[in-house]
Amino acid sequence: METEPARVDTSRGGARSFRYFDIVMVAFVAILLLSNVIGAAKLSSVAVGWWPQGWWPAPDGAFIFGAGILFFPISYVIGDVLTEVYGYQRARRCIWVGFAAMIFMAFMSFVVVALPAADGWENQPAYEAVFGQVPRIVLASILAFWAGEFVNAFVLAKMKIWTAGKALWSRTIGSTVFGQAVDSAIFYPVAFLGEWETRAVLLVMVTNWALKVLWEAVLTPATYLVVNRLKHAEGVDIYDTGTDFSPFASTR
Repeated sequence: METEPARVDTSRGGARSFRYFDIVMVAFVAILLLSNVIGAAKLSSVAVGWWPQGWWPAPDGAFIFGAGILFFPISYVIGDVLTEVYGYQRARRCIWVGFAAMIFMAFMSFVVVALPAADGWENQPAYEAVFGQVPRIVLASILAFWAGEFVNAFVLAKMKIWTAGKALWSRTIGSTVFGQAVDSAIFYPVAFLGEWETRAVLLVMVTNWALKVLWEAVLTPATYLVVNRLKHAEGVDIYDTGTDFSPFASTR
């Protein structure tokens, strides 16, 4: 028989160690970095001939979206798991780790691309095309991640208290609605306004937000499974009743 996880209120204090926290954090950061390297700047289009002409979100008969949408939302699902299982304080630590990792990734990409190519190595243009990063896209990605993740974690932690830990689906989807809205509202205008047509920026921004929320809803059963397994494995159910929600507060 499985032991029910014990409720832990952060207002009572007390630090403890966890078996799987580090693994979840590594998965969170890995997916975050790979999604930004591989798919952030690629604009994709999928034709939908059956869609009514002129209707949003495919007014020209094709859905236009950022390619990173396919995998990046998984980092938000893992972010939900971190806050739900381990609490806002540890989720905050993961967000800062991810933030630092993104800055280092951008710096490393800049240095490696800038290094002079050896004589006879003819792949520099292709290498630059893949790993070269426009500074404004890098800035947009880092800012959007930081703000969106903290909004996501804050909303989920607060909703957990308000719902007394019930209706997990409402917290995961609700937090994603707000977190991804902030993420998309920062990333696309900062990264592409002036480079793309304003209409395209707005269309991709809203479409990506809707797709991310839809992704969260689709992955809800998996979120339930992972959350329940981790809570029982760790033996806790953390409520952020006494947490300082400032992103800059010290994390124990």
